[in-house]
Amino acid sequence: MSIVAGNTAYLDRKEEAPRGIRGLLFHPAAFGVLLAVALTISLGHWFVGQAKTEITTDQWNRGVIVELMALADAAGAIETADKKSASEKLTTMLKGLPGTDDGAATYRVLRLSGARLLASTQPNDVDDMAPPRRLSRDEKWLFDLGQSLRASVQTQRDEGIYRRRQIEVEELDGGLVRVSLPYFVGEKVTGIVQSERRRTAVAATGNRLLAAGLVIGAYLLAIGALAAVGRERRDKDVTRHKPWALFAVGLVLLTLSAAVYSRSEMGDLTAAYTSLTGQLAGEFSSVKDRLGYLAGQAGVSLDPTMENRWDVDLFRRPFGVIDGDGNVKGAALADKVSEMTDRLGSALRWNWGVGLIILVFFALGYARRLRRTVQEHRSAYFYVMPAMLGMMVLAFFPFGYGILLSFSGQTVLNVSEPLADLMVGFQNYVSILGDFSLFESTAEGAVINYQNFYWTLFITVCWTMTNVAFGVTVGVLLALTLNTKGLKYTNIYRVLLILPWAIPNYITALIWKGMFHQQFGVINQGIQMFGGEPIAWFDGVFSAFMTGLITNGWLSFPFMMVITLGALQSIPADLYEAATIDGATRWQQFRHVTLPSLKPTLIPAIIISVVWTFNMFNVIYLVSGGSPAGANEILITKSYKIAFEEYRYGYAAAYSVVIFFILMFYGVFQTRMTKATEAANA
Repeated sequence: MSIVAGNTAYLDRKEEAPRGIRGLLFHPAAFGVLLAVALTISLGHWFVGQAKTEITTDQWNRGVIVELMALADAAGAIETADKKSASEKLTTMLKGLPGTDDGAATYRVLRLSGARLLASTQPNDVDDMAPPRRLSRDEKWLFDLGQSLRASVQTQRDEGIYRRRQIEVEELDGGLVRVSLPYFVGEKVTGIVQSERRRTAVAATGNRLLAAGLVIGAYLLAIGALAAVGRERRDKDVTRHKPWALFAVGLVLLTLSAAVYSRSEMGDLTAAYTSLTGQLAGEFSSVKDRLGYLAGQAGVSLDPTMENRWDVDLFRRPFGVIDGDGNVKGAALADKVSEMTDRLGSALRWNWGVGLIILVFFALGYARRLRRTVQEHRSAYFYVMPAMLGMMVLAFFPFGYGILLSFSGQTVLNVSEPLADLMVGFQNYVSILGDFSLFESTAEGAVINYQNFYWTLFITVCWTMTNVAFGVTVGVLLALTLNTKGLKYTNIYRVLLILPWAIPNYITALIWKGMFHQQFGVINQGIQMFGGEPIAWFDGVFSAFMTGLITNGWLSFPFMMVITLGALQSIPADLYEAATIDGATRWQQFRHVTLPSLKPTLIPAIIISVVWTFNMFNVIYLVSGGSPAGANEILITKSYKIAFEEYRYGYAAAYSVVIFFILMFYGVFQTRMTKATEAANA
């Protein structure tokens, strides 16, 4: 009864209704609503501003790229028609482009063959530096840029994928922007065209008045809800459930505020994108007419009926929003707008999730409890704070990011794209855990699919069980031997037996790999000395598995020996004396005295050994490399190769998360089944 009364008093004290304006203004629930809505709207405000700035910047870049793509087509046509007079005609064409008279825009045309500058409107390219001429030593960067773009084009052709940028946009000092792209003669990259001009910085933001109004309005409504609940404080049910009622009110206010702000900004963003696309369509028509006229003056023509291949991204993939006549394609524009708003909407939903966490923390009383705990134990928190911060930065953040990455489809091809755009949900986990094709049918019959997750898991379990069993058995036997009373030279034996553990394991792994070499390895040399045939250790599944087992067994037994030896020396001699008096044999003493005494030490050591062996990357990777054909890969080496040989980062992260949960469940299961910690506490 006293406990119940105490809890009731605590609830009454905690749920006491705020009194006065000051109590309402600074009530944790109201402050939680204020902070949650303010943070959600502020982050949304920043994301919207970034999106608007990105749209404006991208549309400006697209306008410059359209002009340079048209110029590149003209340069290629002029080189094809008359290579000797190309420099003169290109110089005339560049002078006819807008911005050259007042220096607002400058242009270059470089032919890679011979590193020759064919035409330029740069202020420095006059008099003795006027084109056509070879590049100077200081202009080597220009030639290197051209070669890099040529290599990007060739890479795309060879691989059939868009992996390297074929258009370079560089931000220079003073707000200058340099855009460079290749031009072709036939299918061959012949040179590059380049433009430098100043871009006015655009710092777009969201609707500040709407954002401020939503934050203030949500705060005032939360205070009103607090006052309404406070007036009913005599109703015990209302008083008891007040935190959840206030949380529900706060959740509604947070959701409505985020929804209103998102809807308003999405509309503005759509209108801005549509307007800028219309402006770009007008620029495209102007460029087509202007460059078409200048190309005609140079004796070549640009096909006016061609499909628009000038409006492209940095990988030279057409956007497909503007047709060859300069008209906006409504359906394509709608798709682009939908893609843009979906990406921003995903970010705004994450903001809402952050706000929800803050609301839960304050509205349900967790903030108050934390404050009281910190005040009561502030000295302890002061001492552990550096360690907590270090763990958050060095452990928890990478771990959380790895889990987030596992839900994405990030690869080396899209690593520069925002992670929010690459989310694929549980697709990676379904692909890993849902693939049961353990056997494949071939002309020779059914064969094992060594790339299947469950085969790799089977090999990993076999690898772990055999290695841990070997390490524990040998380690315990050696420890019992070294613990024998009257044994001479014990210190020398201990030093010698601990050497395998003291030497870095990657050095040991490389040594054992050399020892298993088919032709020159010392093991096969020894076999041949006794008339045997050399063994191709890495060509068979079982023999390759044995190479890893032998190597890791050599590395693992000293750890278990040291742990067991320390535990043996801590067992009181009185227990053995009592057992001897009772007539117990040596085996009975070992079974009923030694093993129970070793259990609290040995079980945690075995758990650690299982985790280490399960993730023993060096031995597998350096000794057998998973040979043959990946048959002896374990999960950790498989994850590494997926990440750094196949470059599938999201899939590899999901693989790693699966490994983590396997080990976590194993540790919890074994600890509960063996009750090692309970024995230690007892």
